[in-house]
Amino acid sequence: MQTLNWIDWVILTSTLLAIVGYGTWKTKGSTSVQDYVRGGNTSKWWTIGLSVMATQASAITFLSTTGQAFSDGMGFVQFYFGLPLAMVIICMVFIPLYHRLKVYTAYEFLENRFDLKTRSLAAVLFLIQRGLAAGITIFAPAIILSIVLGWNITYLNIAIGILVIIYTVTGGTKAVTVTQKQQMFVIFAGMLAALFIILNLIPEEVSFTEAVDIAGATGRMEVLDFSFDLENRYTVWSGLIGGTFLMLSYFGTDQSQVQRYLSGKSMKEMQMGLIFNGLLKVPMQFFILLVGIMVFVFYQFNPAPLNFIDASTKTVLNSEYSQQYQELQQKQSDLFKRKKELSLLFSKNNDVSLKTNLSHLDSIEKTYRLESKYLIKRAIDTAYANKYDHLNNELLAIDNKESDAYIVKKEELSTLYEASAKDTQTNDRDYMFISFILKYLPKGLIGLLLAVILSAAMSSTASEINALATITSIDLYGRNLKEKKDEKHMVRATKVFTLIWGIVAIIIACFANLAENLIQLVNIIGSIFYGNVLGIFLLAFFFKFVKANAVFFAALVTQTIVIVGWWFEWMPYLWLNLFGCVLVILIAFIIQSFTTKNDKSLTT
Repeated sequence: MQTLNWIDWVILTSTLLAIVGYGTWKTKGSTSVQDYVRGGNTSKWWTIGLSVMATQASAITFLSTTGQAFSDGMGFVQFYFGLPLAMVIICMVFIPLYHRLKVYTAYEFLENRFDLKTRSLAAVLFLIQRGLAAGITIFAPAIILSIVLGWNITYLNIAIGILVIIYTVTGGTKAVTVTQKQQMFVIFAGMLAALFIILNLIPEEVSFTEAVDIAGATGRMEVLDFSFDLENRYTVWSGLIGGTFLMLSYFGTDQSQVQRYLSGKSMKEMQMGLIFNGLLKVPMQFFILLVGIMVFVFYQFNPAPLNFIDASTKTVLNSEYSQQYQELQQKQSDLFKRKKELSLLFSKNNDVSLKTNLSHLDSIEKTYRLESKYLIKRAIDTAYANKYDHLNNELLAIDNKESDAYIVKKEELSTLYEASAKDTQTNDRDYMFISFILKYLPKGLIGLLLAVILSAAMSSTASEINALATITSIDLYGRNLKEKKDEKHMVRATKVFTLIWGIVAIIIACFANLAENLIQLVNIIGSIFYGNVLGIFLLAFFFKFVKANAVFFAALVTQTIVIVGWWFEWMPYLWLNLFGCVLVILIAFIIQSFTTKNDKSLTT
C-alpha cells in the first residue's frame, strides 16, 4: 500500500476541484434545450476535436494501454487504424444529414426514416451498452487506486461520480465540453512529463534509439501484423475493417460522441473537429503505448515484481504457497541479472545472437509471471476456502436458526461469497503503470499523473451520462409524452435524468468486476452492440426500399445472434462490428423481400 505526499495531495485535489469549479461556474444558467443539450451551438473545431478525444480517452486508456504495451507491445495501435477512414465517412455522410435535420440526438433521424419503435429500439440498445460502459469508466481507476493506495473503492466510486454529476447536471453539454479542454491539457502535460522522467530513469549510456532496439528485440516494437489469423485480436485487417465499422458506429451513432460535434457552431466546424480527431488520435495512442514500452525498458535495468499488485503478493507470501512463490521470485531475480547484462551489451552491439537471447529471456520471464498468477489464484482461493469452512462450522454450531447470531453469520457468509466472486487480483497489467508512477516518479508529478487518471475518468463519464440523459429525455420521455412540454420542463427533466444516470453509473461501478484488461472490456461491450446499430443507420441512409418493420425485427434477431456469437467466441470481438452490421442488413433484406412478395400476392 502506497501513501501520497502532501504536495501530491495538493496538486491532485486542486486540479480536480479547479476543473469542476470552472465547469460549474462557466456554464450555469442554461434554460433552453438548445443550450443544455447542444451547448448553444457555439463550439469551435478545436474544442470539438479535444472534446471528442477526451470522451474516448478514459482512465482505462492510460492504465490499460500502457499495461498492454508492457505485456504485448505496440500491436494494439492497429485497433485504431480504421479511425481516420471512419472520420472521413462520418464527415461526408452523417454530419451533413444531422445538421440538415437539426436533430438533438442521432436516433431522431431513425424515426423520420422508419418509425418510433425503431428509434426507441436503437435508443434502448445505446442506453444498455453505454450505461454499462459509464460504470466501467468510473470503476476502472477506482479499483486500481483502491488496491494500490488502500483507498475504499466504494467511496472512490461515489467521489468520482459526484464530481462528474455536479458540473454535468449544472451545465449540460456545454459544461462537458468546457471541462474537457482543461482535462485534455492536464492529460497531455502529465503524459509528456511521465515520458520525460522515464527516459531519464533509464541508464545514461542507453539512448532512446537503443531503448527502442531493446524493446524491439522482444518483439514489442512490431506494430504491423498482416496475417489473416482470426486468433489474433489485433491485425492490420481487423483494425482497418473491424476497427472502421466500430469507429463508424461509435462516432457516427453513439450519442456520447454525436453530442460532442452537434454542439459545433457550423457544419464546417463539426467536420473539422472530427478530422482533427482523426489526424491526432492514432499518434496519441502510439505515444501512450510508447510510454508503456519505455516502462518495459526501464524494468530491463531495474528489478520488477512478479506481480504488480502488492496486495496479491502479500496474500501469496502469507499462504501455504509462500515457499514456491519465493523460489519463483529468486528465479526471476537471477534472470534479471542476466537480462540487465544482456540488455546493456545489446544496446551497444545490435547482434542477432544477443537479440535471440534477449527474446528467450523475455519468454522465460513471461512464464514466471504466469506461474506467479497461478500461485496467487491458488492462495486467494485457499484463503477464501478456509474462511468459508470456519464460518460454515460456526453457522452449523448455532441451533437457533432464527437467532441474531445465526443471521449475522449468514450475512458474513453471503458477503464472503460476493468477495470471492469479485476477487481476481492476478491480472496485473492494468496495475503496471500506476505501480511504476507511485514507486519511481518524483513528488508532485505523482499527484499530476493521478489527476490525469481521474480527469480522464471524469471526462469520459461526463460525456456518457450527458448522452444517456439526453437520449432518455429526448428519445423516450419527451417523444412519448401526450402533451408537449415547454423548454424549462424539458431542461429540468434532462437534469433529473442526468442525476439518475450518474447514480446508476456509480451503482454499476460498485458492482463491476475486473476483467483481464479493462480497455478490452469496454471495446467488447461496444462491439456487441455497435455493429447492429450501425447497420440500422446504413439501412436508413442507403437502402430506401427497406421499411420499418423489416429493420426492427432484423435488429432484434441480429442482436440475439451477436450476443450468442460473442458468448461462444465465434470470432475476435473486433469482427463482431462487421458481423453485426452485415447481418442486420441481410436479415432486413430477406424480411423486406418476403413482405413485398406477400403484399404483391395479396393485391393480385
